Amino acid sequence: MSLLPSHSPAHSVNLMSSLLGAAASGALCFTVCRLAGPGPGAVLAGGVFAVSRLSWQWSMVAEVFTLNNLFTGLLFSLTASFHCAENAPQRRKIAHWGALCCGLGLCNQHTLVLYVLVIIPWVLHRFYHHKELSFFGLVSLGVCFLAGFLPYIYLPISSYLNRARWSWGDQTSLSGLLTHLLRVEYGTFSLVLTHPYYITCTCTMRCPQSVSCFRTCSVSWLLASMLLVYSLFFAWRANLDISRPLLLGVVERFWLQSDAAVCVLAGLGLSWTHTGLERRLGRGGMWKTTGWVLTMALLAHMVHSNRRECDQSANAVVERFGREVLASVPTDSIILTRGDLPGNSLRYLHYCQGVRPDVRLVDQELMTYTWYVAKLGQHHPGVHFPGRWWDPVEPEQKDTFSLEQFLSHNTRAVFACIGLPDGDPSWERSFSRWPMGVCDYLVSVHRQFHPEEWAQHTRNLYNWSEPHNSFHPGSWERVANEEMWQARYVQLFTADSGVSRLFAEVAHCSLQREALYKEIVEAHSDYPSNWDKNLALACERLLRSGHRGHSPDSLLTCSAQHFRLYLEKEHTDPQAPAIRSAITHLLQERDRLHQSQRRTP
Repeated sequence: MSLLPSHSPAHSVNLMSSLLGAAASGALCFTVCRLAGPGPGAVLAGGVFAVSRLSWQWSMVAEVFTLNNLFTGLLFSLTASFHCAENAPQRRKIAHWGALCCGLGLCNQHTLVLYVLVIIPWVLHRFYHHKELSFFGLVSLGVCFLAGFLPYIYLPISSYLNRARWSWGDQTSLSGLLTHLLRVEYGTFSLVLTHPYYITCTCTMRCPQSVSCFRTCSVSWLLASMLLVYSLFFAWRANLDISRPLLLGVVERFWLQSDAAVCVLAGLGLSWTHTGLERRLGRGGMWKTTGWVLTMALLAHMVHSNRRECDQSANAVVERFGREVLASVPTDSIILTRGDLPGNSLRYLHYCQGVRPDVRLVDQELMTYTWYVAKLGQHHPGVHFPGRWWDPVEPEQKDTFSLEQFLSHNTRAVFACIGLPDGDPSWERSFSRWPMGVCDYLVSVHRQFHPEEWAQHTRNLYNWSEPHNSFHPGSWERVANEEMWQARYVQLFTADSGVSRLFAEVAHCSLQREALYKEIVEAHSDYPSNWDKNLALACERLLRSGHRGHSPDSLLTCSAQHFRLYLEKEHTDPQAPAIRSAITHLLQERDRLHQSQRRTP
């Protein structure tokens, strides 16, 4: 990584991902060149994959998918070279490189196994067809395949030395190593599509593009089989709700591997279409020129369509989110992170860029694993763990602890970001949480709370200027921006339920609360939909508490108006019928008020 020019560790990793993505596209182009010769088909295969939205998007982030794309492209290239090999020595050499590539690819991402399971029988059948299959040949191929797994040797060594400030799992034992290899704690062969119709859509849209070439080259049948197996398997192993944009974005990236096969099939289809038309109708130059024109037009259209969405040159939203959160907490604080957004953004800034070295980051979810305290506890100086792991369900078990015990054993200021799990309510006996932006400040119940002072203290906690709804719904930037917008309101309401949390016990604060709500809402033209609902509830509660300082007419009007605005934005809310009934009741009450005022001289 130090050899790459960069301004930060993140820039180096992203640059490396871009280079890997470019190499993957080149491998797909080479595959078509090897099978059908150079021409527009080869450029189509590599170019379409390179400028497609998914490939472009994931070639600029630090993830496993671009390296998996490269191994997929190498596997296709070696398959094409193996198919076109002219003699036995060439086939053996290419097969050994292919076996090594399969092992290395599986070290990076397990989804490649679905292609490997299809390629291995095909290679063995080709050896058998050429009468070159032997016991010693199988042994040497197996050795090359296993050699690809050598990078896994690093895991038990690193786990034993325990110098990494952040890692996953305990690989010093065989069971721990197998748990890590099979992704048991994360879900083995899970995390993809949820709806069965994707099987039909995928098979219908992707397979026919190169049907004409199936009679010509067995590699096309092989690629189609790999695509079919991959699509059916991941549709079967569906476990995410793709109706949610963020989860759809998580699912989409797993289809990059099948997109590579689609692009190769499309390139082969174009090449063989050109060859077939030239053979039957002549005028080869015209058909080739037409192929080039279509290819360049398609690539230009894709670049124009995807450039704006994929241009991340000025995107630092997640980094600014992490910096704002870290800057908001006091010195020597403990932050209990929850979820990918706060966990990854804060850990990167803290460990890689040295931001806020006085702060300690403890992952809530990983603290429930038996290996977390043993492996990473020593890297959190000043943090005291009262047991081996946090068990939210049965904290009284041996070597476990509850969240209440953890908070009691640590004298530092503790913040939960974002939120706390519902499984362990033990902390509520001795602690309360004060909303502080996207985090919650966990303090002793004996500490007196002054709601007006706290609201003013946390009102301008962050310097955030991004417009609301300014990012793609399936992006982490959207999540970070939404959290920051909700943080402007969270000191008054919980972000998810819209029910007053801190002020309900303080009746005299109703007036101040409604004034703060209204001031925040009126300061923005575009804001989260729940702000309207919260303001409507605040006006309604102030009305019931005696409407001190406000006329009943203005409170009734404000409540009905913002309930309507909320329904315009969230018309699918399950509570919509009840809200409409509330609007009707509020308007009726306002009409009665007007009538009574007319009768009064």
